[in-house]
Amino acid sequence: MFNYSNKTALITGASSGIGEAFANSLAAKKCNLILVARNEAKLTTLAAELSAAYKVKATVIALDLSAPGASQALFQVVQNHHLKVDLLINNAGFATYGYFEQVSGARQHEEVMLNVAALVDITHAFMPDLLRNQDGGLINVSSTAAFQPDPYMAVYGATKAFVLSFSEALWAENRKRGLKVLALCPGATETAFFNVVGSSEASVGSRQTPNTVVTNALKAFEKGKSHLISGRQNYLVSQVSRFFSRQFTLGIVERTLRPRK
Repeated sequence: MFNYSNKTALITGASSGIGEAFANSLAAKKCNLILVARNEAKLTTLAAELSAAYKVKATVIALDLSAPGASQALFQVVQNHHLKVDLLINNAGFATYGYFEQVSGARQHEEVMLNVAALVDITHAFMPDLLRNQDGGLINVSSTAAFQPDPYMAVYGATKAFVLSFSEALWAENRKRGLKVLALCPGATETAFFNVVGSSEASVGSRQTPNTVVTNALKAFEKGKSHLISGRQNYLVSQVSRFFSRQFTLGIVERTLRPRK
């Protein structure tokens, strides 16, 4: 189990979707919050609602985590507030979609910086806090896209494969040090994700709600699991590459994600 009461959780990408659902769920468990995203107005509204409803402290930090130096700036702001992080949830991220050479190179670079570099830098900065009392937690949001290459979402799939591998390595390093680490791998979820991607073709299978994903995630986290694929259908889809050749699997994925003419 994990005792959330009176601890402090830092959530990136907290202004909507899975990040917002984590904030609501943790506040209900009497966990104080540090809410991080670019949209300060949304964060401020959310913080006020959760503070009023659950009598928790909710600190707002508006940052673009893909910008150079943002991760260190985040750490410094948290230090300036004299806060210690007990649970870190790296949720911020986005995807691009289309033929690789036709997608903006600058946008794909930003995708790598947010999905990978910022996640690593933030984790490294706050790891001493998480290990402090031998009862900390780390949840990194990966994706079912991590389980095979993803044509037309090549960069996104690669970043999420990194997150899964990185998180499971940290789980193995820290499982006897009192730190719980979970790689959360949701499939298609009812969020603004597909609006950012700009195409519904990027959606595979039925979509779960953010609340369902978060409920499943916290159960797996509390049990000390290294990763969770949220949803039975998503689990089955992610296992295809175990039973067929990589080339055959890639053919299926390519046809599924192929842009419609």
